[in-house]
Amino acid sequence: MPPHIRAISSHFPKKKMSNIELASELNSWTAEKIFEKTGIESRFVSDEGETAGDLAVQAASKLFDHGVVQRADIDMVILCSQSPDYFLPSTACVVHKKLGLPTTCGAFDFNLGCSGYVYGLAIAKGFVEAGVARTILLLTADTYTKYIHQSDRSVRTLFGDGAAATLIEANDSCGSIGSFVLGTDGSGVEHLIVPAGGARLPLSSQTACEIKDASGNIRSKNNLFMNGAEVFNFTVSEVPGLVQRTLERNNETIESIDYFVFHQANSYMLGHLQKKCLIPDKKFCQNMKNFGNTVSSTIPIAINESVKNGSIKGDNTICLIGFGVGYSWGGVTVELGKDFVCI
Repeated sequence: MPPHIRAISSHFPKKKMSNIELASELNSWTAEKIFEKTGIESRFVSDEGETAGDLAVQAASKLFDHGVVQRADIDMVILCSQSPDYFLPSTACVVHKKLGLPTTCGAFDFNLGCSGYVYGLAIAKGFVEAGVARTILLLTADTYTKYIHQSDRSVRTLFGDGAAATLIEANDSCGSIGSFVLGTDGSGVEHLIVPAGGARLPLSSQTACEIKDASGNIRSKNNLFMNGAEVFNFTVSEVPGLVQRTLERNNETIESIDYFVFHQANSYMLGHLQKKCLIPDKKFCQNMKNFGNTVSSTIPIAINESVKNGSIKGDNTICLIGFGVGYSWGGVTVELGKDFVCI
């Protein structure tokens, strides 16, 4: 049986930081300027001991608590994160234990950022069509704020923490996941990176040395670095072609798609992409205002919010476009069935 998306739930840390609070710490920017540049008014920030795994557990628990699926029915957990609880074991195994899932359930992580949700859907679809699994829990969770230096406004204004759980089931009666277009340009790895902490550059007193850049931002090699200009140039040059290839692969057009949900990077970038792709306002999602850029979870969070506000309806065909760190990108069309549930 072909797979479809049965439900999506999301979860965020308790702590929420507004632009007013952020501006009081950054000093050089006002709350209004932050919103003008990013389209973000507030973002969620995880506590010191709160991990991506914790957020993923809470997101998944909502599906069980609402009776959408039983724990015994889950036969695969796929977790996408670039902020794992440990180097090893995989965070999916930690989540598996905390959720009380059966030992017949497979579980693994994959490391990918802003295109991770589209890649996760591709992996899940492959497992279902190969007969490996019938009911899959795709979890996306990131706590990028833990990588960000407090005095680096270039990224601190953008990113927020959060998680989403997507239930994917084998079902031939409603909904569908279409064909994928995936791509990579590894020459862009240095433009969005946490340089230290892995095997290539272990943490040390040297990597912790802080440097102020030409714009006054402070960071060390232990922190997240983003070359905003290069990331923007990559995005506006690659994504319009990705959209066109995705539509062609699925025999769709701008007119036939009900709604487009891109990775929610920031409003400035999305505005450029919308114009370049010639997508009407009524078909284009911008949903980072109250969440910020939650990396791998922006697309499922945006789907949920768009269903709740009526922008997406149960029988709609939507186009999902992910892009970012890697550089990596992916696109797919999805038909949400009438039984789709958002929590």
